[in-house]
Amino acid sequence: MSHYIVDRFNNVFKEVNSKKNNCKIIAVSKTFAYELIEPLLIQGHFHFGENKVQEAILKWKGKKNIYQNLQLHMIGKLQTNKVKLAVQLFDYIHSLDNIRLAEKISLEQKKIEKKLKIFIQVNIGSEAQKSGIYPENLKNFYNECINKFDLNIIGLMCIPPISKNVKKYFNQMAKLNEDLNLNELSMGMSSDYVEAIESGASYVRIGSKIFGDRIK
Repeated sequence: MSHYIVDRFNNVFKEVNSKKNNCKIIAVSKTFAYELIEPLLIQGHFHFGENKVQEAILKWKGKKNIYQNLQLHMIGKLQTNKVKLAVQLFDYIHSLDNIRLAEKISLEQKKIEKKLKIFIQVNIGSEAQKSGIYPENLKNFYNECINKFDLNIIGLMCIPPISKNVKKYFNQMAKLNEDLNLNELSMGMSSDYVEAIESGASYVRIGSKIFGDRIK
């Protein structure tokens, strides 16, 4: 099965690379055992995404001693009571979505003198059931994150509404990113990463297209 995963990753990599915009693939490895993931590390892929802090610790703790280039991305909703552990393990957080979380990340980073790369999650469709900062509140939230909490905000992230016109939302995200003069843009998953890249994504979060259906 691991060879199958490598083959699927290589197919995605070729498609992403053909767009020639230096977009990085985050292989979303949540729910999959390390034994299935390691062949990608051996091949030289180092960006992996996890949704749950506890699962990530069990899977990845100590692995940076083996693979120094390993970069771990927290892509799921981050609870404030898990921030201390997340800051210790992860290199990126893609889901900053409230001031209390920003304050907690800032506090825990200072304790261990580490500065994560952080994306602000934008609720680009203004959907009540989804997390994220509404576009009209984004500028004030961003300013508070960098000025009050000294966070390293590198870009924006979104999970757009299910839509036939998903590029509309991706293009809106690109404009918001440009307005804040940010360089990175985390958007696009297995079903829509091509459209995301065409709209300027610099990181795409791909799970099932690489690993297959999630293990329940």
